[in-house]
Amino acid sequence: MRARLLAAIAAFVLPAPVLASGVIDNVNGIALDATGKAVRFGAMLIDDEGKVEKLLPGRYQEPPRKKKLKKGETWPKGPDFKLDGGGRTLIPGLIDAHGHVMGLGLSFITLDLSGTRSLSEAQAKIRAYAAANPARKWIIGTGWNQEAWGLGRFPTAAELDAAVSDVPVWLERVDGHAGWANSLAMRAANVTAATKSPAGGRMEMAGGKPSGIFIDKAMDLIQKAAPPPAPKDRDIALEKAQQALLANGVTGIADMGTSIEDWQAFRRAADRGALRVRIISYALGLDNMVMIAGPEPTPWLYDDHLRMGGLKLVLDGALGSRGAWLKADYADAPGQRGLELIPSTQMRNMMSRAAMDNFQIALHAIGDAANSEALDAITELVQTYKGDRRWRIEHAQIVDPADLPRFGQNGIVASMQPAHEASDWRMAAARLGEARLKGAYAWKAMLDNRVPLAFGSDVPVETPNPFIGMATAMSREDGEGQPAGGWMPQQRISFEAALDGYTRQAAYAGFAEKRFGSLIPGQRADFVIIDRDISIARPSDIRSTQVLETWIGGKRVYMKGVKP
Repeated sequence: MRARLLAAIAAFVLPAPVLASGVIDNVNGIALDATGKAVRFGAMLIDDEGKVEKLLPGRYQEPPRKKKLKKGETWPKGPDFKLDGGGRTLIPGLIDAHGHVMGLGLSFITLDLSGTRSLSEAQAKIRAYAAANPARKWIIGTGWNQEAWGLGRFPTAAELDAAVSDVPVWLERVDGHAGWANSLAMRAANVTAATKSPAGGRMEMAGGKPSGIFIDKAMDLIQKAAPPPAPKDRDIALEKAQQALLANGVTGIADMGTSIEDWQAFRRAADRGALRVRIISYALGLDNMVMIAGPEPTPWLYDDHLRMGGLKLVLDGALGSRGAWLKADYADAPGQRGLELIPSTQMRNMMSRAAMDNFQIALHAIGDAANSEALDAITELVQTYKGDRRWRIEHAQIVDPADLPRFGQNGIVASMQPAHEASDWRMAAARLGEARLKGAYAWKAMLDNRVPLAFGSDVPVETPNPFIGMATAMSREDGEGQPAGGWMPQQRISFEAALDGYTRQAAYAGFAEKRFGSLIPGQRADFVIIDRDISIARPSDIRSTQVLETWIGGKRVYMKGVKP
């Protein structure tokens, strides 16, 4: 079966000539200029390298032909292929500025609890999965969220035992910053009442014993015993991730936290011609950075499909697990301020180690204390590491209003995920109280401070659908239209700014803006044909946008309704 799947992967390219010039005609085209302003066009010429040759304001006209050729003359060469877009809307290929490619793929081949709405529903799904997979030595999964369950607390090992007790079970929370283990998994990992929480992590306790919940670096206590995915599983997961991304119009993604095993899977796919989505890779820690890229960022490989250019460092945890590092106590957990995952001096040393070899730095910071620490560290390091560094702060969710102007200094890129606001606004208010959220998910404030604003999904934490993120950025409402008028509506942004965040600015954040992202002549012809004009649609309608075709490098790689 695996052989058939890999053969299908290698063969999958929907009809469009390889290295052929072409014209995409009769479209409602929307591109972006060098400043992020929308440019309208009616046809696009693609050269035989898969790059945009020219945008035409109206319909394409065949080259004029003389009535009679002179000796030695030939007719002017026209395009090798032509597609009539039928007046449909064409936009640049969307770029996810922050995601986890392998995490998305593995969610399709392991137990996924992301759709569960109660603890009992999750238990039933875990029980059914175990019954359907009796040969598995461990049950591994992701996606649980006690907030979505209305539980008001973390689940326990005993509640997981009630679903499955004869096989070790290890399930990561939706944000990847906490894990839930059953008793047998803790026994396999030798976790007992005497086990201490590691620095940067917290093991929840109940009655003097581990409760089954492990937060941030405490997750390592269980993960060291859990079996890692086999290479063949990673290959299958990568293909499934690509299929999901392409179906949502995502032609490029910044992979935040690439391991050597992930990188090898990317290379294996590319070697057999099956890596279609462009991946801008940020290493999972210094060890992976050195193993993968060596003394400097890699060049762009496979016709701009893969490059490792940076290092990802995680400063704190997430709000949902109360691991986000705050300046004051959690409103709903007095005495807790989250977790500082990397001590200050060590973090600066790691940043320096990468920066001296010209790797870009991406700092995960969710809480206001973590964001302040990230800004402080960048302010110090720019004194030594000059030039165009594009220091990235990932998430930037809860920011002290006094720190917002600092994002506009030192060439910082704010890499944010609009869908988080729609998912988190109620929880954020409970965790901090409304008075401490004036700088929360502050997209408009970032633009007002002239901060490059790159948008992503944090997939698989959120859906890979960028149109949901775009709609959220414009409305500050969730999928049910709540709260009416938007949460902190002063932070809403325009359609043009939202599209810019998912295209040109997402490419800029990864030093890729000269290669793809805007559909300006000379860039790769990565584009998406969709079922509606999102430039005039209401945000609630943008959420429902359907991707009809996805093209990368002038080749069609996805068509709605056609199976790969």
